[in-house]
Amino acid sequence: MATITNPDPSPSAPAFIPLEANPELMTSLLRKLGLSSALQIHDVYSITEPELLAFIPRPALSLLLVFPVSAMYESLRLSEDAGVDEYKGKGEAEPVMWWKQTIRNACGLMGLLHAVSNGPAKGFIETDTPLSTLLAQSIPLAPTERSALLEKTPALASAHHEAASQGQTAAPDAQDDIDLHYVCFVKTDDGTLWELDGRRKGPIARGNLEANEDVLSDKALLWGPLKFLERGGDDMRFSCVALAGSLD
Repeated sequence: MATITNPDPSPSAPAFIPLEANPELMTSLLRKLGLSSALQIHDVYSITEPELLAFIPRPALSLLLVFPVSAMYESLRLSEDAGVDEYKGKGEAEPVMWWKQTIRNACGLMGLLHAVSNGPAKGFIETDTPLSTLLAQSIPLAPTERSALLEKTPALASAHHEAASQGQTAAPDAQDDIDLHYVCFVKTDDGTLWELDGRRKGPIARGNLEANEDVLSDKALLWGPLKFLERGGDDMRFSCVALAGSLD
């Protein structure tokens, strides 16, 4: 079996204040970075009750899941990653945009970047903004170079710090060890449902969705968030937010 190294950034790596799963703050952060006001982040109150899913504009373009990093999850992650090479994709032909996380406690930001930089959502990034510049600079780079770019983008760090400092709960310290993590699910233009997580070895294709299915469809929820819930045991610290049309 291949040796798996710890995927988390080292203690000496740059660190951000953890981002609260707060739709208002996340939307404000994304718009400050350059996302059109036509989209916003929405609370997903349930992934099993259709009447609650009905409150979210459809199609939902991406889904962010916050979940506890349990021993069971880590065991399954290690097993799944064991036979996989580190992702080296780059360039315009790349099927999906993915960044490896090298900034501690930045998984919320990574999730948001993955959410808006893939599938139809990337068409809502306004020109001449920090997001459009970051995406254009990232496309030709290998994953390690992309990570270095994120670390050296002041506009990203500044906007994130402002948002993370304004949560409804007291913000943890940037150097704190946090056992909650974000993962992003997006449907790209070819119908592929991708799991995008900067802690993994690369993007993971989970299956193909039909034209009328989005990240909140039954099939996508079964391949994505519901699998994480099954692994959670008695720890129910799960929450979801979705990127979809604005209600403003």
